[in-house]
Amino acid sequence: MEACWALLLAPCLLLYLAAPYIRKFVAGGVCNSKAKLHGKVVIITGANTGIGKETARDLAHRGARVIIACRDVSKGEAAASEIRAETGNEQVVVCKLDLADTKSIREFAENILKEEQHIHLLINNAGVMMAPYSKTVDGFEMQLGVNHFGHFLLTYLLLDTLKKSAPARIVNVSSLAHHLGKIRFEDIHCEKSYDSGLAYCRSKLANVLFTRELAKRLQGTQVTVNALHPGSVHSELVRHSFWLSKVWNVFSFFLKTPKEGAQTTIYCAVAEELESVSGKYFSDCSPAYVASQGRNDETAKKLWEVSCRLLGIQWD
Repeated sequence: MEACWALLLAPCLLLYLAAPYIRKFVAGGVCNSKAKLHGKVVIITGANTGIGKETARDLAHRGARVIIACRDVSKGEAAASEIRAETGNEQVVVCKLDLADTKSIREFAENILKEEQHIHLLINNAGVMMAPYSKTVDGFEMQLGVNHFGHFLLTYLLLDTLKKSAPARIVNVSSLAHHLGKIRFEDIHCEKSYDSGLAYCRSKLANVLFTRELAKRLQGTQVTVNALHPGSVHSELVRHSFWLSKVWNVFSFFLKTPKEGAQTTIYCAVAEELESVSGKYFSDCSPAYVASQGRNDETAKKLWEVSCRLLGIQWD
């Protein structure tokens, strides 16, 4: 009997002893930059929760003027109030932005450009994951519409001010999921068939391709753009998937916290060694491998052209 108990307790004891090392491994890379951002203006989409909120908190600590751009203004104000109280930085403000509505995106950009003389950092962080099939106000499949088209248009509208504020950076939050993505130009809005998981992967691949093509077009401007995988983070992003939410809660010990998940975003935003690095992809505060479909220049260019056509813009 005692032998049976010993066999049962041994794995538990080993797990207990290994727990700190497992957590350190799960946490991943840490941004060690001490860069200060006094006088810098930062826009972060979806910063009312999750890794966006933790990114906003960190950059506020560094002295930046942080604009939280989000759809739910009340949640945004609660996050901003918390960050102001913690950091003593009163320059944390909230502006309404619905990335599922191009009218809202244009209104947001118009208001920002009236109020702000400079924009030094644009962090395209907001995202939708594994949502049931639906379309944006403008008729785009929701995940590609928010995660790609919305940020594509927002970046276009703010780019001139970013260039005038150079050196400036654009940071696109993508995902390891881009490895499973494929851009289906023949059914861009998934009207013929839809899988929520594959649609998410597709939108994250679009982030990588957008980063690649934009970097080429920004050469010589002192504006850089990079993409990143934040890691598997215990956040609200999985709220649309009942089963994934359950799994996330059960295995939360093996997931990054939002603060840990924000580290690579912060690294791409402030690390001194990335001052002239552009068009790259990072994970755990280090360069990471990009799937072959994310390195396809023809696909990147075609996605750019299709995005411009669908959004009704000319971006040469």
